[in-house]
Amino acid sequence: MKKKIEILAPARDLIGGIAAINSGADAVYIGAPQFGARSNANNSIEDVAELVKYAHLFNAQVFVVMNTILYDNELETCRAMIWELYDIGVDALIIQDMAIMEMDLPPIVLHASTQANNRDADKIKFLKDAGIKRVVLARELNLHQIKTIYDEADVELEFFVTGALCVSFSGNCYMSVANGERSANRGSCAQNCRLPYNLIDGNGDTLIRNSHLLSIKDLDVSDQIPNLIEAGIVSFKIEGRLKDVAYVKNNVSYLRQKLDSYLEGSDKYIKASSGKCTYTFDSTLSRTFNRGYTDYFVNERHSSIGSWESPKSKGQYIGKLIRTVGNAYEIENGELLNNGDGLCFINENNEADGIYVNKAENGKVYPNVLKEIKEGTFIYRNNDAAFIKIVEREDSAIRKIGTTLLLTENENGFELIATDEDGNVSTVKLEHPKEQTKTGESIEENIKVQLAKTGFTPYSADEINVMFSENWFLPISKINEMRRNVFDQLSEIRLANYKREEHQLVKTSHPYPETKLDFMYNVSNKTARKFYERHGVTEIEKAFELQWDPGKSRVMTTKYCIKYELKKCPIHQKDIVGVKVKEPLVLKQGELEYKLKFNCKPCEMEIWEKDAEFEIEEDHFH
Repeated sequence: MKKKIEILAPARDLIGGIAAINSGADAVYIGAPQFGARSNANNSIEDVAELVKYAHLFNAQVFVVMNTILYDNELETCRAMIWELYDIGVDALIIQDMAIMEMDLPPIVLHASTQANNRDADKIKFLKDAGIKRVVLARELNLHQIKTIYDEADVELEFFVTGALCVSFSGNCYMSVANGERSANRGSCAQNCRLPYNLIDGNGDTLIRNSHLLSIKDLDVSDQIPNLIEAGIVSFKIEGRLKDVAYVKNNVSYLRQKLDSYLEGSDKYIKASSGKCTYTFDSTLSRTFNRGYTDYFVNERHSSIGSWESPKSKGQYIGKLIRTVGNAYEIENGELLNNGDGLCFINENNEADGIYVNKAENGKVYPNVLKEIKEGTFIYRNNDAAFIKIVEREDSAIRKIGTTLLLTENENGFELIATDEDGNVSTVKLEHPKEQTKTGESIEENIKVQLAKTGFTPYSADEINVMFSENWFLPISKINEMRRNVFDQLSEIRLANYKREEHQLVKTSHPYPETKLDFMYNVSNKTARKFYERHGVTEIEKAFELQWDPGKSRVMTTKYCIKYELKKCPIHQKDIVGVKVKEPLVLKQGELEYKLKFNCKPCEMEIWEKDAEFEIEEDHFH
């Protein structure tokens, strides 16, 4: 059997979810009323139910995100909500908190969220044996590591393909809690990583001023799709439950076309849902929200991944500023710009700055405010007004399920049979006297024209056959009525035939790979504690949120490295390091201050609060 490969899109709400399906998503993930790691992207049970119905029509799936850590007083609410989600037909839940594994659950499929920090083959294998059907991998992994996990854990694997990156290992960032009590693990991250900082060395000298030193570019590994599939990935996830519809449609359609051209003619892989999409726009990732792109670590560490000038969307590179003439700019490729576009550039102070295009004509751009921009400055478009206007239209992405129609006769009249691309069959009968056409000529062509009008239905009529023994007459109104009925009925048949995968959890007690868990395991309730204890864990620290000691904690662990970005890495850049930096390096933002610790063996950087004490690693290991 061919293996299904899926594009998984974010849905902020019902409208976003439907747009994602129409643009070609094989699955969407959406927040329920509570417990999702984006607290401002919650949805009512009714809206999720509506989305489930729409998705299932196309054999697409709906996953609900319940990936926050839970407190004891929330467990019952969570359990009750899971039953409601199961009852409305949700295909799977994406979870972080192991308390859910202990609950009395319906037979719903569970996926381990990337918040569960899935980067070690042995822990992923443990989750699979505990009943988890799919694991959302940490974004920091490279192709070789993914392949190893696939070979050793033998579980469905999902991987992020485009969208924003968390600079921290997911689930292990406590920066937001530590300076304002908003927990990222509870869905309300304050995004401290996107703030500007000063970088100060061990001598107290400021090396860099007012730069977004922890802000990194957005991910795009779409070129690696074939390699990732070969390494074992079955689901490609787009980040962005807070993003707008234009972003979702642009990303989904871009990936749909890329994946389809890879799957075409493949004897091993097949797409995961039904229907064919048509678009009125050419999707280009850079034309909606992005901070510039990186392939992160999928091909090991090789180039800079910081987006230090600004955490905002950079957009699409247009060209250099040629000169300022009167109250207008001349820009290379200026003819690409339209009235209403937003432009962005980096000013003399190395800060992101922007202008709004009031008027673009004859290659000149008249801004809302004339700012002094140096000749040769790179100009980006971060709000492409004309493009967004096209993409936002409901008919810019249309998805149709292919059908074959056959109109034939029976004893009492006529019948219309619709067979769809998945082999579902719908038949409607019409009692009607059989009369020859007045002219005695066939009206077959006319009938076909009427039957082809599938309009706002999710179907296209790819082949239409009329089989009559005589040149029978049928009024147009009757043909249209049969067509409407046959497609309405086909939708009901498709939904009735939809097979949801089910999985009843059975409690296990196989050993967890660790016997001691520190706060990074995010154990925040008695039930999760019980889960780990049953699997042989003897010591469990409370979650950071419940025990944090201000001033001395490690608040982030990341694969991203400021030393590397500064070209001062003693391992990867030993030929160009020159003078070493004096440690400890400190990040400072107003009153906020953090110390950086570099663990070169695992090639990771840690961020600690300012009063923390730690040894600085010497560079002489091999």
